[in-house]
Amino acid sequence: MDEVPAEAFYDLTAPSGVAVSPDGDRVAFTASESDPEEDERPSSVFTVPADGSRDPHRLTRASGAWNVEWSPDGGRLGVLMARETDTELRVGRDEGDEDGDDDGADGDSEADSEGDDEDGTEGESGGDEGPKPQVWVYDLERGGDARQVTDRDEGVRGFDWGPDGERVVTAARDPTDEEREYLDQRREDGPIETERLQHKFDSEGWLDTVTTYLFVVDVESRDSERLDDAYGGGILDAAAGPQPAWNPADDRIAFVAYHGEDPDDTYVRDVHVVDAESGDVERLTDGDHTAAAPTWSPDGERLAVRAGRPDNWYVPSDVRVIDPETGEGAAVTAGLDRTLSFFGGPTWLDGESLLAGIGDEGWTRFVRLDAAALDPAGDEEGDGGERRYERVFDRQSRDETHDWFDVDGDTVAVVRSHPREGADVHAMAVADLDATADDPDPRRRLTDLNADLLADYDHHDTTRVTFESEDGTEVEGLVSYPPPFDPADPDPRPVLLWIHGGPMAYDQPRFDFNASFWTSRGYLVYNVNYRGSTSYGREFCERLKGAWNSVEVEDLLAGVDDLVERGWADPDRLFVGGFSQGGVNTAYVLTRTDRFAAGVAEHGIYDMRSSFGTDDSHKWFEHDFGLPWENPEAYEAASSITDVDEIDTPLLLTAGGEDWRCPPTQSEQLYRSLRKRGVEAKLVVYPGEHHNIGAPDRAVHRLETIDEWLARHDPGRDDVDDG
Repeated sequence: MDEVPAEAFYDLTAPSGVAVSPDGDRVAFTASESDPEEDERPSSVFTVPADGSRDPHRLTRASGAWNVEWSPDGGRLGVLMARETDTELRVGRDEGDEDGDDDGADGDSEADSEGDDEDGTEGESGGDEGPKPQVWVYDLERGGDARQVTDRDEGVRGFDWGPDGERVVTAARDPTDEEREYLDQRREDGPIETERLQHKFDSEGWLDTVTTYLFVVDVESRDSERLDDAYGGGILDAAAGPQPAWNPADDRIAFVAYHGEDPDDTYVRDVHVVDAESGDVERLTDGDHTAAAPTWSPDGERLAVRAGRPDNWYVPSDVRVIDPETGEGAAVTAGLDRTLSFFGGPTWLDGESLLAGIGDEGWTRFVRLDAAALDPAGDEEGDGGERRYERVFDRQSRDETHDWFDVDGDTVAVVRSHPREGADVHAMAVADLDATADDPDPRRRLTDLNADLLADYDHHDTTRVTFESEDGTEVEGLVSYPPPFDPADPDPRPVLLWIHGGPMAYDQPRFDFNASFWTSRGYLVYNVNYRGSTSYGREFCERLKGAWNSVEVEDLLAGVDDLVERGWADPDRLFVGGFSQGGVNTAYVLTRTDRFAAGVAEHGIYDMRSSFGTDDSHKWFEHDFGLPWENPEAYEAASSITDVDEIDTPLLLTAGGEDWRCPPTQSEQLYRSLRKRGVEAKLVVYPGEHHNIGAPDRAVHRLETIDEWLARHDPGRDDVDDG
């Protein structure tokens, strides 16, 4: 088949969050698509029968649709969406306060991030020129369009249904009069003023002092009441918000926040519970964890949360179960030594067990957790106590992965991703979690979102390889290859060593448009799960703490040696690249070897000292390296700019104009240094982009630019001239 063109990105549909109805009969999900005219990736909301009896039904197409939640009776569907104001709120006479300061309607404030502007506003970004995210409700029994329930000036950051289905709890920014005046000035390009230690956050821009509160909102009347003592706080609040979860049995609402001293100087997020009637708040945890995603057991007697170490992100995250009456809790994943996947829940299966997704040696799979007891024996390190976890669904092969999932009724819904079969929503019965490798596949495919893309082009296969690094450590890599390539009888191919970000992350087999783009051009795409990657245990991951550009560089270069020795890689056609931490590593690798024909460093940090204070990661760097004026040697050792005089390889650099994770000045510094030395280099900056590439036209431009760069320096290609 033909090469996958960069423009085919416009045809890509990417499923995301899934939600199962309370009776288990229906699945709601969101999926992002490209709108070439508006140059954006709007999200649509779909519903589909869990038995696969009908095709998915599109409810809407609105930019920034996410956080899909079924009402307790399953008759309505709540969605966070950024769309034009409901006609019902725009017609008729305005009898409210002319200054917009009416406490009766939900109309004076707020604004998450899986990274894009549509997800909310915390500072200068967040789509100030367009609609803000609000709670909209579809009545699926009566039909018709969604009804807008909130009308916050600053948007809504998250919500959950109350047990009666008549109220929702929302998280929303609520500025004071003085803060509102400042926001208005900023939106008119007024001066930025800050006294905050955490003065920026990627995707949110410059941060202000506006507090996010919880509000209880009547769905019918839209009347709202602020819970004054239930508010967000801490560094991560800018990105994630308080994440409210309403108890299914009473008026208690769980949320996460840091309410202690120096909130801009900690990653701690405690679990709190607020009474929706009295407004009384109780803190359940003691500052030892970065808590997230609280979820109540079906009987409302226990809480489960994701829990990480605020001072050490290399330690695998846990699932903790908490008794809200006593505050006692235990890590039910103690001893597992595997981190929760990014989309890994947890989700309650019943009153006694939970389902979570874990990274397990370069593979995301399910684990069932026993939450019946709260004996803290064996907590944290897994010493002693009874094991409370069990890997399940052995029917899943290691050449596919599971992403978003949800459970309700007797149904498990999951997004399954496979290199050649796409990423689609599947469903199965809870009992099918016990399916073995020899059983028929019980998953029902509910969608075929990329049917044309899969039919029109050949996509890659992926195989695993293991090799020994310089010191004898066994490391695993993934090789994606075009269909004509035979690993058992190979002929040497050009190799693109593509380094994952994080570094606390991992590569795994999945449907990947970028990989197919490269393999269709004859490249092998090589992903190495170097030391520092998650999914291989704490010791493997923690080896990189405070020592960036050390053992992972050894692992990456040893992996390339292994492919050459296997006869898979053409040693004259080797290329290296990566995004974020992958960009960091790319530049550093080039200070240690000239074996690569060209490199691509995207959105990276190359001078750790000068990045400190201009990015949003000061506390992370302090935990890893200390403070730059106290431990400058550690910062210099991790910086490629220190040895820039050793780079002779042509290097393409890309940056986001508003990337506050890896600021664009970092790419400028390295680019200028290389050009000053006479090294061939090119810099591409995407104005307005954060630590991602959001607009479809820029995603296409990025691929075309990298392809031209590789072709220019690839002795085996003559499809692009020398520029």
